[in-house]
Amino acid sequence: MSSAPSIRVKSLDHVTIVVKDLAATRKFYVEALGMDEVARPNFPFAGQWFQAGATLIHTILEFEGSGRAGSAACANSRGHHFAFLVDDCHAASQRIAELGIAFVSPPKKRPDGAIQLFVNDPDGHLIELCSIGNSNA
Repeated sequence: MSSAPSIRVKSLDHVTIVVKDLAATRKFYVEALGMDEVARPNFPFAGQWFQAGATLIHTILEFEGSGRAGSAACANSRGHHFAFLVDDCHAASQRIAELGIAFVSPPKKRPDGAIQLFVNDPDGHLIELCSIGNSNA
């Protein structure tokens, strides 16, 4: 029997994704999703960081020492993804449409009453936007 204390995760600190185009990535996360670009340590490889509430999104420009950029663009909402909580998913969907970003899945109500939509970022990462308590279908 182990005497080491159990691990208690406090929160999600950051998500790291590998990308092919820093400018396209910045445009998506800053202009489309409204995140702030924040200072990044002087790593020996290119990248950028974005603030998403209490969580950071770290991007790394694809290079020989990284993984491959993106993933195969997911055509449905059942793939690997990460989700961002937004105030109003319907308003977010209007902004997404104005920007000409294609929906993987338009806004719909989850069984728990939350509203969710899915889009791909410029590198094919599947992104969910969801809002709680905004039950207009």
